[in-house]
Amino acid sequence: MKQSAHPPLYAMRIPAGPEKGKTLHRKRSLLTVGVLMIAGLAGLGCATMRSGEAKVAGFAFPLSPAQRLVPQGGTWPKDGKGIDYARLDERLQRLVGQGDMTGLAVGIVQNGELSFVKGYGETDRVHGQPVTENTVFRWASLSKGVAATLIAKLADEKKLSLNDPIARWAPSLHLPRQAEQRATVLELLSQRLGIARNAYDGELEGGADPRIIRAKLASLDLLCQPGQCFSYQNVAFDAAGEIAERATGKRYADLVEQQLFRPLGMMSASLTRQGLESAPSWARPTRGGHSFAVNDAYYRIPAAGGVNSSIVDLALWMRAQMGEADQIIPQRVLDTVHSPHIATRRMTNYDRAMTDASYALGWRDYNYDGHRLIGHRGAVNGYRSLILFDPALKTGVVALWNSESNRPVGLQLEMFDMLYHRPAHDWLQIDSRIGGGIRRTR
Repeated sequence: MKQSAHPPLYAMRIPAGPEKGKTLHRKRSLLTVGVLMIAGLAGLGCATMRSGEAKVAGFAFPLSPAQRLVPQGGTWPKDGKGIDYARLDERLQRLVGQGDMTGLAVGIVQNGELSFVKGYGETDRVHGQPVTENTVFRWASLSKGVAATLIAKLADEKKLSLNDPIARWAPSLHLPRQAEQRATVLELLSQRLGIARNAYDGELEGGADPRIIRAKLASLDLLCQPGQCFSYQNVAFDAAGEIAERATGKRYADLVEQQLFRPLGMMSASLTRQGLESAPSWARPTRGGHSFAVNDAYYRIPAAGGVNSSIVDLALWMRAQMGEADQIIPQRVLDTVHSPHIATRRMTNYDRAMTDASYALGWRDYNYDGHRLIGHRGAVNGYRSLILFDPALKTGVVALWNSESNRPVGLQLEMFDMLYHRPAHDWLQIDSRIGGGIRRTR
């Protein structure tokens, strides 16, 4: 069994395909875990049982609120390969104390293993319950990577072709000049439909039916021929769910659960408002220091913005995107969804620090200090999210937070600066001696 590159923290099986378990360690005094045994799972390896460790079946399961990943002796280690977890933890504690923050959950996978996961702050401004690694947040546009992965997986299974015209599989989507007859599924997933950016998002947020909106897209002007320019979409992108349904005869939500979330052990993940609000711990949306009711608009376009989960499950998703669950998401599928198709403009100072920004299929592709990075960010009312990883090093970071602050976006570069041995920079914007200047984006 491959050993972690840093001191042991936690004992938990993380699925890397049925044959590839990874073990993280933790003191028994901090852990109460039952051994989950399922008949018929022959061939799944289990973590070695030693004093102070827990043994679980060869797939992930939800952590209880008491099972907080904390270091031995109460101090996070400095990893010998670059990431100073103690420094990151201290800075994240300072970050969540800023007035524009409410709650935050962070996970880091290093060398293909979950090495850091922790909650900070509160689930809302009224009840004051602490955020834990089990707290469920909204993913917002990180959901697009799920839809793209599912469609690419179906294409790999020959249930459809990415070069099929959209009209064959998504009759609700109409484009100017009947462009849906020639625009392909690939161009849909790579945001190259040639229509105005975020077309009709306002109508969606106002309560309009997404299918009716997709029919109205035909009244727009084409900015370019499909495939020729980048133009980010939400309502149109959600046609991916319709494509999956018509290609299989199954509901999109069922497909995602059956083919991705459950096989990966993502037991807190869901695609509905009910799935969010029924969680034992869930983060309320906040803005300007006040919590408010969840808006369900983007749950009506689940392929574009409907996923919820805990930070542990988002970390499991990132790990699978690194190629650590090959029997569930084959590498050839990952190669398809991660391959860049169109250059994009950089929207914030964080993006400007990276170069060669491109859009793949539901994913963004960057270069940072000579390293290829893959990720995405998300935003819906009262929530923000990010995922960014180095596929070569199988190392990356995920974060979920319930406010509209852009500060946590800086976490990704602070971590990669450590990993790549770059000079420290206050990307989190929490040191007063360093100026601000981070622009907010949607």
